Amino acid sequence: MSEAVRGADPAPPPPGGVLWSLSGDIRALLMLPAALTLQVAHPAVGAGVDEHSVFRTDPWGRGERSLSSLQLWVYGGEEAADEGRRLRRLHRTIQGTDTRGRPYHALSPANYAWVHATGFPVYRHGARYLVRPLGPEQERALYREWLQVGRVLGIHDRDMPQTIEDFWPYYRSMLAHEVERTVVVEELVATGAPVPPPDRGPLALRLLLRALWPLLLPPLARFRAFLTVGLMPPDAREAIGLEWTDAQERGLRRFCSVVRVVVPVLPERLRYLPRARRARVAHREARRRAVR
Repeated sequence: MSEAVRGADPAPPPPGGVLWSLSGDIRALLMLPAALTLQVAHPAVGAGVDEHSVFRTDPWGRGERSLSSLQLWVYGGEEAADEGRRLRRLHRTIQGTDTRGRPYHALSPANYAWVHATGFPVYRHGARYLVRPLGPEQERALYREWLQVGRVLGIHDRDMPQTIEDFWPYYRSMLAHEVERTVVVEELVATGAPVPPPDRGPLALRLLLRALWPLLLPPLARFRAFLTVGLMPPDAREAIGLEWTDAQERGLRRFCSVVRVVVPVLPERLRYLPRARRARVAHREARRRAVR
């Protein structure tokens, strides 16, 4: 499929595809910090987040909204295109000047495409550690499905490489000429940045976390930074200037080996995020009805 037919909403990626299985699995949550950090390593994207995002003052709300949005792109059915339109409206007023003195707009094709493009290499790399390495055909399927998500978000085919073979030269060029260690990257990999305690969930749990937060935050911040850098593709990590040692790599592999054993044996209600789980159940029921 090329450009969406005028007047028709692009459909989300198909049930049963690579992305359908990958993005709703709880292990995808561990990959998201690396994807976000790679996004904001672009000077324009980093400036937009630095100047317009509430990630410092409302990190939990921002994270919850971002995750909900991402799940809609894949599992939202007819709601997926509505979410794409909502995001474009949200970003219409985001503009300014980046760290290199260039004017930027959040919806300019190059910037908007980069934000989306980063998901593919991070999913591909993270799957190697947390799930299993994708074969060549699975990688191609994942890229095709990620392009389809881009259409849902309003990204034109002309603004994204249309094959996986064309993607890698584009990606390497971005790493060589655009990405840098922006202010927002520094904050996302810092271990001493102030983060308020979670403000979601039952009141008793929130009160407990608030009381224990001074003790919990330091190890959680170190773990978040560890996963952020570790699950970023090595070429992107190097381009941004993020340090990663052999000892850290061994620690990451040990952690991921445990995750690969534990997560697949969890019940579906624990293994998949709520919207993904509901979509999977609905898809199974639809298939059962179709064969009756």
